[in-house]
Amino acid sequence: MIDLGPVRAFLEPAHLELGGRVLAFASSELGDVHPADDEEARALAITLCGKLGREGLLEPIREQDFRACCVVRECLSAYSSLADAMFALQALGSTPVALFGSDELIEAVVDPAIAGDRVAAFAMTEPGAGSDVSAIATVAVRDGDFYVLNGTKTLISNGGIAASYVVFASTDPSAGRRGLTAFVVPATADGFRFVRPLIMSDPHPLGEISFAGCRVPVTNRLGDEGAGFKIGMATLDRLRPTVGAAACGMAARALDESLKHSRAREQFGRPLADFQIIQEKLGRMATELAAARLLVYRAAWERDSGAGRTDVEAAMAKAFATEAAQTIVDEAVQIVGGIGTLADHPVDRLYRAVRSLRIYEGTTEIQRLIVARHLLADMDAG
Repeated sequence: MIDLGPVRAFLEPAHLELGGRVLAFASSELGDVHPADDEEARALAITLCGKLGREGLLEPIREQDFRACCVVRECLSAYSSLADAMFALQALGSTPVALFGSDELIEAVVDPAIAGDRVAAFAMTEPGAGSDVSAIATVAVRDGDFYVLNGTKTLISNGGIAASYVVFASTDPSAGRRGLTAFVVPATADGFRFVRPLIMSDPHPLGEISFAGCRVPVTNRLGDEGAGFKIGMATLDRLRPTVGAAACGMAARALDESLKHSRAREQFGRPLADFQIIQEKLGRMATELAAARLLVYRAAWERDSGAGRTDVEAAMAKAFATEAAQTIVDEAVQIVGGIGTLADHPVDRLYRAVRSLRIYEGTTEIQRLIVARHLLADMDAG
């Protein structure tokens, strides 16, 4: 189902070996990992995090090996969107700390996250602030050796099960995004509250959290005051290609299910695979998936090779791969037919899981704006 051969030009032998390990883990541990509801998803998410840690599959996050992160996410997502999400959130919740945190914060947050012992989270989105981070209304006011946070975050993955959150708040509301500062907030902090779960059609721990006089030590600040936007974007720039990799894994599973069904299912006395209209769909699905994978691994290769900025490559990879995956999964439902709309069928689970990838960590529309603005800036400069 997942063959790293077509993208091996961007990979090292260690990445190919890792892919084999992840696929072996996924096939043995994730075959029936499909939680029925939010409560079951929350318990299972913690279990999966521990398994990923014990298998050493979270280590690429610590190593900042983004091709390896893509390999892990592509392989996991073909089997379980929840396992993939737990990898993604451990990365989002620990990467800013690894890049900008003190040794003490790294020991307290990154090490247990990579071991799978504690769940991490990344809290940027608010009821009034999604793509426009300058609209973040959560504020942090310095009070001696502490900051006092007040505000609400919503649509926070791992909300309610995370041990720590990387939180973005304004220390200078008049400065817009330049006034944002990032903090590590433990779930045990006074004034922190898990408000409520938010229920997804594809069960996944999501929730709303709030801060009411929440006191956070100055030592829990990441970087300088006002560096929050830079920290957030540096994190997302590194990890966006991995979202594309997850999309590719889901698309690969959808294509595999389509191929198997079209061979096995007969209509009008012939297998579906004999009909040219089905062959056209399969050919287009495979081509779009191949193109998406090349963009994803190119972006990760650029980052791993030391490129100073990879925001354009990351934006192209995420936008194209997630949009292609949505189309491929939708075509899979069409090929499989009525049974593909049943809740326990793999393509229905993929249909519910793939949709959010086009939104989180920057919508497709925002990614295309990033690309266009660079093109225009290059033209103006040249």
